[in-house]
Amino acid sequence: MRVRRVEKRHLAAAVGEEWVDPDRRPYVDGETAYVPVREGFFCDAEIPERRPYRGRPFQMVGDTAILHGERPTAEEVAAIVAWRRPACVLHLRTIDGVRRIPEAEVLYGEAHPVRHRENGLTYHLNPVEVMYAAGNLEERAHMGRIVRPGERVADMFAGIGYFTLPMAAAGARVHATEINPVSFGYLQENIRANRLSERVEAVCGDCRRHLTGVYERIVMGHFDAPSFLPDALSHAVPGTVIHLHAVGDATAAIWEALEATDYSATVDTRKVKKYGPHIWHVVHDVELL
Repeated sequence: MRVRRVEKRHLAAAVGEEWVDPDRRPYVDGETAYVPVREGFFCDAEIPERRPYRGRPFQMVGDTAILHGERPTAEEVAAIVAWRRPACVLHLRTIDGVRRIPEAEVLYGEAHPVRHRENGLTYHLNPVEVMYAAGNLEERAHMGRIVRPGERVADMFAGIGYFTLPMAAAGARVHATEINPVSFGYLQENIRANRLSERVEAVCGDCRRHLTGVYERIVMGHFDAPSFLPDALSHAVPGTVIHLHAVGDATAAIWEALEATDYSATVDTRKVKKYGPHIWHVVHDVELL
């Protein structure tokens, strides 16, 4: 493969150059990036073509590789290190409780705070301290697409800003609550890093105690969300849209909560990702009538 050597710190600027081959990925080794060159342009080196990675699936959050499911073997970890050269490899066993604290094992390198870029936004976090569901990428982008500028939104389980940031970046006024003080610290940092302080009011504590007034949209991005639905409904009006996340079908719980109010609703269900055998992480979009 024909390449040009570029300092790693200049890689982001280089990839937009005319000579870059957009169909091939740069290769980074230490502080040097080897950027593929299109035919007809100068190159200063040739390196062997990299064979496609066929090993254990993993997700990159910043410079950290994260694996789920069964504990990976030493050979699987070595393959990931050789292929992607992460600074750290983590095995994420589970996410615990309302505060969504990861139970993770470091398999390579050292756990550390990372800077993760996604859909034009910056997320700061330490993957052993707080949850980051890389598989929810499209759902986060979706929320940024559907909000309207100036819309008042409640993000009841804001975490580090998974949905708060894309919605605020799209022009919504977001009231973000998070009960985990560590996640809340990263939420504040991420609001500042993305220059969204004027559009986000962030509060640390139980969302049920901090909701105020009424909202045009309410995001309930936690699998315990069905039990919080009566609290959300008390801050809604006809036309409010509630995005309720659940493991499996929670429509029965939604209709039960609605029966205690004067609302009717339309309920649409979207699949986000597979959660387990025959089990899906879904979002119920509930529009109150």
